[in-house]
Amino acid sequence: MMSGMLDIRMLAALKPISSFSPIRLRELLDYCHLEVFDKGQDPFKLHSLHGQSVYLLQGELELGYEDGNRVVVHANSEWAKHPLGKRQPEIVSATALSDIQLLRIDDDMLDMIVTWDQFSPHDGSRQMPDREMAPDDSASIKRLMKSGMFSAENLKKGPFSSLPAANIGQLLGRIEPVAVWENDIIIREGDEGDYYYMIESGRADVTRVVGGVNMPLAKLKAGDAFGEEALISGARRNASVTMKANGILLRLKRQDFLELMQEPLLHRLSYHDARQKVAQGAIWIDVRHPSEYRYDKLQGAINIPLNDIRNAVGALNKNHTYITYCQSGRRSSVAAFILAQAGYDVYVLEGGLWRVPKSPLQ
Repeated sequence: MMSGMLDIRMLAALKPISSFSPIRLRELLDYCHLEVFDKGQDPFKLHSLHGQSVYLLQGELELGYEDGNRVVVHANSEWAKHPLGKRQPEIVSATALSDIQLLRIDDDMLDMIVTWDQFSPHDGSRQMPDREMAPDDSASIKRLMKSGMFSAENLKKGPFSSLPAANIGQLLGRIEPVAVWENDIIIREGDEGDYYYMIESGRADVTRVVGGVNMPLAKLKAGDAFGEEALISGARRNASVTMKANGILLRLKRQDFLELMQEPLLHRLSYHDARQKVAQGAIWIDVRHPSEYRYDKLQGAINIPLNDIRNAVGALNKNHTYITYCQSGRRSSVAAFILAQAGYDVYVLEGGLWRVPKSPLQ
């Protein structure tokens, strides 16, 4: 059996990975898996190529294709710089002609990084999809792409994980970085919603006035996002957010947020279509207060009030499909957005319970 360590120099020789910055290459190391096989083994017998970008790093590998052709790939060849199995026709057999070493990377992760990085200019000549890019834009987007908010981990699981590729260029052009200081009040309870915020660096506390006393609700850290509730529901801010350390926030104006992030992440279903999803295993989430839930919940629904929905991230099973509902669809839209940006398969009941016949309620 062979052994060896993977470093960014080896990654930098592969396509399309060679286009990545050193920072991206170092991040990608955490998502790479090395495999070694003895001469004569079929490396794809137990683990197929499906959903994977697989590169031959060492040795020789014979590949058989469904059209009957057979090809020998050498690790030092131009062919080996590209993922195996991405060319047609399909590979139906493989045999290691020597001890070999393979590198596997999740296709979805690799494609996500490639997509985002193609919108990150390497010089002032790159253009945004909808307008000419000014030099200041280019410098700003370069800085954004180096920030923690656009790390590989955040692109996979953070607020941008479900963002349509078509919106990436516009989003990068509209996000505004702002420096903030300890004790700055970013959002004040009772104000109208104006921005959606993401914390690039720093910490913040979320509080709400209850009986004249500021009650703590949550602590926010780098990588967290806030401010979407008032933007989606149209209500006033229901809590205050105060910085507890100096930092950098990325903010997006209300209209840009609604256009580029909210709508693409919200998938609405009629009650008829939602019932079909539930029959196939989807789970209702009632985001109203417990007193409302006890009165007229949908059969099989679980109750996670909107103010607790962030605490459910990580506790809910990402292998399940969820459908959020409330009375009108406002609160459930907020809940669905929070879950969707965390990577859940979630839908919103269009119009809420107001559009549901009374008979299904109990």
